[in-house]
Amino acid sequence: MTLHGVGLGPGDADLVTVRGRRVLEEADVVYSPGRLSRSVATEHVPDDRIGDLEFPMTRDEDELRRAWREAAAEIAPRARDGAVAFVTLGDPNVYSTFGHLRRTLTAFHPDVDVEVVPGVSAVTAFTTALGVEVAAGANLTLHEAARGTAPTGPDRMVLFKVTDVPATHEGLVDAGYDVVYGRRLYMEQGETVVTDDPQELTDRDYYTLAYAEKRGLDAEPATATFGDVEATNGDESNGKVSTDGGSEIGRTERAVGEACGDELPGVDGDD
Repeated sequence: MTLHGVGLGPGDADLVTVRGRRVLEEADVVYSPGRLSRSVATEHVPDDRIGDLEFPMTRDEDELRRAWREAAAEIAPRARDGAVAFVTLGDPNVYSTFGHLRRTLTAFHPDVDVEVVPGVSAVTAFTTALGVEVAAGANLTLHEAARGTAPTGPDRMVLFKVTDVPATHEGLVDAGYDVVYGRRLYMEQGETVVTDDPQELTDRDYYTLAYAEKRGLDAEPATATFGDVEATNGDESNGKVSTDGGSEIGRTERAVGEACGDELPGVDGDD
């Protein structure tokens, strides 16, 4: 009862990871959210094992939520009975449609386990594509442009080589960030640790990174509302949801295109 979210890399079929290729080869059906990801997947999977999903060409949040509920309803039974994969370009957890599917499954099909196979992300692959080097000591902040508008502040940052976690944590917290740390991620040598407690990482380790996010950001994706859904009779069939008006339901993302619209099939970055 597992759905595998597989990162296909930046678009070259040769950059699919060994693990990702193995999952695709063993899957009974592989779902793709767009034409670009499908073209990469078919280099490793026959056409007759590619599942069809339809997504509306819209930025309307109600339509998008309905589409993801329909996609989850299609995928969940297959995932319960066999091996299923959902592919995206890059990494499933970086600017990806996969987050919407994971949230929707959690809300309406919580019995389906989800596992993620990381992919080579454009976050790193862009350096090779553009022939540039991010040299040691250089600053790099990961941003996503919203409908052509470039962000003006580092709301989110990825920090690598965090050898002094307590000192780093103090500085980030004082600057208004919430922070989570990852040590030796996906490494067979040493212990993998993911924590928001700096006291768990007092020893120095070169292979530690931090993800820092400014507190109070208001940028919930459309499908985040599913976490507070109270389903009523008939909701599953008509795509409508009822919500608790006293909660934070109703807060919408300021730029829907960041979460859904820019990822629709036929749009640049559709995966």
